[in-house]
Amino acid sequence: MTISMYQASIPVSIRTLNNLVSILQKGATYAETKKIDPSVLINSRLSPDMFPLSKQMQIASDIVNRGAARLAGIEPLQFEDNETTFPQLIDRIHQTISHLNTFKPEQIDGSEERTITLKIGSNSLDFQGMQFLLYFVLPNLYFHVTTAYDILRHCGVELGKQDFLGQP
Repeated sequence: MTISMYQASIPVSIRTLNNLVSILQKGATYAETKKIDPSVLINSRLSPDMFPLSKQMQIASDIVNRGAARLAGIEPLQFEDNETTFPQLIDRIHQTISHLNTFKPEQIDGSEERTITLKIGSNSLDFQGMQFLLYFVLPNLYFHVTTAYDILRHCGVELGKQDFLGQP
């Protein structure tokens, strides 16, 4: 049995983002219950040279949005990166999930060898579609979702491994 590019990208990303929504909701509930200004959690970071929670969410959203669009050969959905509250961050993730749900297998399948060039500053990275998905998009998605989880866990939000993995 083989797995298609669509199966390896869209459902996996949607599941991870749904788990992220649950993690963010727990963060919002924690802030409310403990009477902590939510902006404290949203602006928290693990290290001074790392992005805060809000930016981790924006990057997680962007990486799958742009990744799916590049695999499909279309323009990605654009966000302003101006979310400052838990409801705004959760809404952005929901918008990303809704957008991912618009992709059809025939848009993504067959992109295994599509050349994808990323401009990063003055440099560019070239990938074939499958390598782009497996070695760039998914690792970045997991990195930023894990970092968001770690930030909230470090701040005292009661999260466990199952929150990250979600329900089967």
